Amino acid sequence: MTSSSETIDASAAGTWKLGDLLVNRIGFGTMRLPQNGPAFARGDSSDRGRAIRVLRRAVELGVNHIDTAAFYFSPLRSANELINSALAPYADDLVITTKVGPGRDPSGEWTWADPDQLRGQVEENLRQLGRDHLDVVNLRIARTHTSSSVAEHFGALAELREAGLIRHLGMSNTSPEQLAEAQAIAPVVCVQNMYGIGSPPEHHALLRHCGEQGIAFVPFYAIAGAGREAGATTADSEAVLTVARTHGATPTQVRLAWTLHQGPHVLAIPGTGNPDHLTENVAAGALQLTADELALLAA
Repeated sequence: MTSSSETIDASAAGTWKLGDLLVNRIGFGTMRLPQNGPAFARGDSSDRGRAIRVLRRAVELGVNHIDTAAFYFSPLRSANELINSALAPYADDLVITTKVGPGRDPSGEWTWADPDQLRGQVEENLRQLGRDHLDVVNLRIARTHTSSSVAEHFGALAELREAGLIRHLGMSNTSPEQLAEAQAIAPVVCVQNMYGIGSPPEHHALLRHCGEQGIAFVPFYAIAGAGREAGATTADSEAVLTVARTHGATPTQVRLAWTLHQGPHVLAIPGTGNPDHLTENVAAGALQLTADELALLAA
């Protein structure tokens, strides 16, 4: 894509509402901001000044949907603290989405909250972000619990929503059955699940179901795929490379554009600590793929 950075704006991808909150469909994920290398690695912390510049540049490029979590941290950096330092006082149209359920102790070991511990996680996000309420809170489900009941955990978050600490609720890493269970308790405005080119049929089915319900579908690992926290670890397919060459785009841009083409309710939250990659990711929102290209990529 040959557009200059001055013409790139996240609004080119269109908009969607998370409840009553209007966001551009290209957002920004902060998972990779606190450290160099793979997310959650116990290695070097990121350069704080560069991370803050990336966040501010994202907003300059029209990003008004930022995804974070209190468990996004390295020995010296916290994604929430970086957001607070870079962007507070927050613009009225900036929507910050966070996740609760998982936690990490100071050594980085994972823990999972009981229902009565979720308020503490919500308050931790409030404190770190410097806010009196959270725009959207997703209940993140453990990979080993996608067939478990979510009623107690989601019910606890629904109570915090009624108390005014949370504006809207979502689900992350959820199954259709868990989504239905949550919807019976309180409105669900978004689903964050792993999804991208090559996803199995059941993932496509959940995406379509969310569209029918008016729920935003917000994929994670749309670029990384099976590489997950480590990032993209396999070579791109010839189909992706062919479409990229046709548009003068990068394979990453093609993957993001393909994701956005799956429905008007599909959002993207690519994350990076690299300012150049940030610009490329936001520019992908303007990339229009033909029906033939979409079929080639789906195959």
